[in-house]
Amino acid sequence: MSKLGNLGARLHRGEVGYDFVGHRKIWYGVSILITITAIVGLAVRGLNMGIDFQGGAVFTTPKTSVSVSQAETYAEEAAGHEAVVQKLGTGGLRIQVAGLDTSKSDEIKAALAKDMKIDTENINADLVGPSWGEQIANKAWEGLAIFMVLVVIYLAIAFEWRMAVAALVALIHDITITTGIYALVGFEVTPGTVIGLLTILGYSLYDTVVVFDSLKEQTKDLTKQTRWTYSEVANRSINGTLVRSINTTVVALLPVAGLLFIGGGFLGAGTLNDISLSLFVGLAAGAYSSIFIATPLVADLKEREPAMRALAKRVRAKRAQAADDGHTGAGSEGGYSEGGYSEDSADSEDAAPAVVGPRPRSGTGATSSGPRTQPSSRNRGRGRPSGKRR
Repeated sequence: MSKLGNLGARLHRGEVGYDFVGHRKIWYGVSILITITAIVGLAVRGLNMGIDFQGGAVFTTPKTSVSVSQAETYAEEAAGHEAVVQKLGTGGLRIQVAGLDTSKSDEIKAALAKDMKIDTENINADLVGPSWGEQIANKAWEGLAIFMVLVVIYLAIAFEWRMAVAALVALIHDITITTGIYALVGFEVTPGTVIGLLTILGYSLYDTVVVFDSLKEQTKDLTKQTRWTYSEVANRSINGTLVRSINTTVVALLPVAGLLFIGGGFLGAGTLNDISLSLFVGLAAGAYSSIFIATPLVADLKEREPAMRALAKRVRAKRAQAADDGHTGAGSEGGYSEGGYSEDSADSEDAAPAVVGPRPRSGTGATSSGPRTQPSSRNRGRGRPSGKRR
């Protein structure tokens, strides 16, 4: 078995583990700090909405010797708006100008053809109206709201309402961080970004439900014992599924990282950045929230119940009694046995019921039958000579 597999088995058996629930205030603080940073990024920089949401024009040129920086300068001078230029595999350029009045597209096309020394007929212009992007945004918000409602209803029925609330908080946490990273990085928001945001919700919810299912199984009839509190069982559930969550997250992140860093970074395929960044950040945030946010939050909500408070009180009382008994047993002359030493143990052995059969001699392990007491009827006529009775 590999080291990671061995660690997973030991975590599942509870032999090793990290106290996630016990240190939950630290992770709450980290999440609040990241969330505040994301919100500040959204408020200060805002999202760089793509042409599909603002409207504008996309000009595609044939193969040319004009560089990307020169084309950006030509497009911004002609349109009066910021332009985004990408090098195509054919050697041509894709010039995107957002927020542009579509009626001026012919003038800009002619200016680009003149500056880049290309025939006007060879430049293809695609016009995008802002209404189409607005429809996409509205549909995305509707789908997100319906998804959230269905998730809360399902988790409340399958598990309980506290887990549904914790999962909803984790999902909002993941979306906020992802959109904040988008604002800070400055990547363009496209329909692919919206698809990526909706996709990460499923991954985030999957990790959370795996932990919740383990927690549900381990907390059956929890109040009938006095060994573990709810928070301790929740922590064991996280540790038991920790390696599985890490494995699934890493396997999902590897191809997305390939799209983001290799495809978008080294190969220059900028069209992959929108969906790959949302997937990468969302998957990482989802794994983090399922371990450090959702389950500790469930434990916090659950420990407020009177039954769980009483259970925690009984567990603490039993542990304190066991500690006192252990201290007393260690200081007594007779030794210590499980459950504490008691001087009545010897008396209990003397008071035990007699064992029928041969008894051992004092100081030895050998047995002796000894004289047996026979019934009086069996002794009649013994010691007399045989023959007739006189």
